[in-house]
Amino acid sequence: MSNYHNPVMLQECIEGLDIRKDGTYVDVTFGGGGHSKEILKHLGKDGRLLAFDQDADAQQNLIDDKRFVFIDQNFRYLKNFCRLHGAIPVSGILADLGVSSYQFDQAERGFSIRFDAELDMRMNQASELTAKQVVNTYSEADLHRIFGIYGEIQNAKSLANTVVTARLNAPIVTVADLKNAIADRIPRGKENKYLAQVFQALRIEVNQELEALKDFLIQSAEVLESGGRLVVMSYHSLEDRLVKNFIAKGKFSGEVEKDFFGNDQKPFDAVSRGAITATADEITVNNRARSAKLRIAIKK
Repeated sequence: MSNYHNPVMLQECIEGLDIRKDGTYVDVTFGGGGHSKEILKHLGKDGRLLAFDQDADAQQNLIDDKRFVFIDQNFRYLKNFCRLHGAIPVSGILADLGVSSYQFDQAERGFSIRFDAELDMRMNQASELTAKQVVNTYSEADLHRIFGIYGEIQNAKSLANTVVTARLNAPIVTVADLKNAIADRIPRGKENKYLAQVFQALRIEVNQELEALKDFLIQSAEVLESGGRLVVMSYHSLEDRLVKNFIAKGKFSGEVEKDFFGNDQKPFDAVSRGAITATADEITVNNRARSAKLRIAIKK
């Protein structure tokens, strides 16, 4: 657990769940187990906690507690596995999105711009698609789309062209290969920010993160009981926008749909007007909290 990040806004997450002692809760991003351990402290002997994580490394943090069930799957399969374990409806769901500090610090995983390693970026080591395959086999148009939409990179078109041209000479295999290939496209003085955007774009594509998040949010509305809580923490605008829109409208774009009588047709009510952010004190001791946005909703 010490190798994993300190859970961000832990107290706010637990308060957001409003835990009932006999309730059934789901932590869909188990990681180091920090949130799960805290949830278990608030549960009575009849309470249950299901935890999801697709990263095999997370299994070294499993909790020995008869109330705890670990599911080694992506959270996009929330409904199927809750049903399999007889856990529908659930009382609350917690999601702490993004990559853990532990994953960034494992050089061989290829998530970080700080280390030279093969371009991997798979959260689930059993899946086939890697970042190396994306940069070496995707068309220029697809790379343009990924860099532009997932990385929000301004020169995405020329970046995609640079990658496609560079790989004609030799495959782009490692982090260093990629940095060298795109060096001329990186704005001076903004190297780290730009590379972080490139890596974010590749990671989102490799792990199908936004599609998985959409699947999860839709299913969360289906498995939560009336009055149940959804607590989601995100670390970049693409994720937060999906969460915000789904809570506000019950969909990811467009306006909220209304029934025959003009009532909003959406499964959730937001608990607070905007996103909750970390305190200055927490950011001082945990830099990861700087970009975190926490949204809490109640199932109607």
